[in-house]
Amino acid sequence: MDHPFYNTVKADFSAVDALIKSSLVTRVPLVEEISTYLIEAGGKRLRPLLVLLAAKACNYQQHQHINLATIIEFLHTAMLLHDDVVDESDLRRGRKTVNAAWGNPASVLVGDFLHSRAFEMMVEIGDLRVMEILSHATNTIAEGEVQQLGNIRNPDATEQSYIEVINRKTAMLFEAASHSGAVLAGASPEQELSLQQYGCHLGVAFQLIDDILDYEGSTEQLGKNVGDDFAEGKVTLPLIVAMRNGSPEQASTVRQAILTGEVADIDNLLKTVKATGGLQYTEALAVAEIEKATACLEKLPSSVYRDAMHDLARYSINREY
Repeated sequence: MDHPFYNTVKADFSAVDALIKSSLVTRVPLVEEISTYLIEAGGKRLRPLLVLLAAKACNYQQHQHINLATIIEFLHTAMLLHDDVVDESDLRRGRKTVNAAWGNPASVLVGDFLHSRAFEMMVEIGDLRVMEILSHATNTIAEGEVQQLGNIRNPDATEQSYIEVINRKTAMLFEAASHSGAVLAGASPEQELSLQQYGCHLGVAFQLIDDILDYEGSTEQLGKNVGDDFAEGKVTLPLIVAMRNGSPEQASTVRQAILTGEVADIDNLLKTVKATGGLQYTEALAVAEIEKATACLEKLPSSVYRDAMHDLARYSINREY
């Protein structure tokens, strides 16, 4: 977290860390043990960062944005726990997943604990509009999860259905983070809408780059195995484009690999995705989303926080993990 966009809210970020730790105190040792393991794994914490930056960019002077950022992080972590069970993942952020270390039941139930803790804290904030945004977001994300399940090992998944899934599954929490931060700060309707849209475009771009990194990154950087998304049967945009643009033989190779989940030569599949322009097309789409995101910031008053959000958008397409 040595990027400059964190530094503008450094003190707030430390307060979020402290609140995360104190909110995980419980009389059930296993819950605390697993929750602490998860939180200590770190991650980029971009979603809570968005809450802090959005609220500050709208000149928020109180302290509830610390609570809101913590809520967003708990919701995100709960979703990751459930994701890893569904995907049968064994590596995240360079460490064993909770389901690999403690088993599926513990993973699901601690996910439920973090989810319900987030809603407890939401009630404490007591802002009905914030609750409306976050409850709608969690419902939409659940829809996206189920929709993605329908696309698993489905070589006929379309670009449109893929974009719908990432809008619901990934972009929605980014959107909810920046939107709720603006609402908490009492932003004008125009600024509120701008920050909502900023979060959405940023989230879509972030996922598109994630899907590229699954083919281009290294295990050390990603903290997961390269090709994991493919192995889990996720039909991401690079694969959809490879089937659309490739020769009949290339399309058939990708199609068979999706259907069976087995690739005799993973390097050959990676070469096919690259040769057919799957990665290039996906990256161009991500860049277009970032252009839209940064355009949304023009509605905000000039500040170091707005500049940080601009930098965050640029970082999201130039990152390596």
